[in-house]
Amino acid sequence: MGKVRIGIVKRTARKLLTLYPDMFKPEFQYNKELVSKLVSTKSKKLRNQIAGYITHLVKLRERQSES
Repeated sequence: MGKVRIGIVKRTARKLLTLYPDMFKPEFQYNKELVSKLVSTKSKKLRNQIAGYITHLVKLRERQSES
């Protein structure tokens, strides 16, 4: 069973993807650096969760466009 993401993570990730759709890649490290520049979070854990969810969404979008 997977982990449940909190609403702020999902909301922030979707908002960043709509504002900057072409900036994010399916690489976590790259997305983590971008999120730290775009969002002012005091928590490393929250930043990593947002970057991880963005990475997940980008990979999903790529899989959907292939099929």
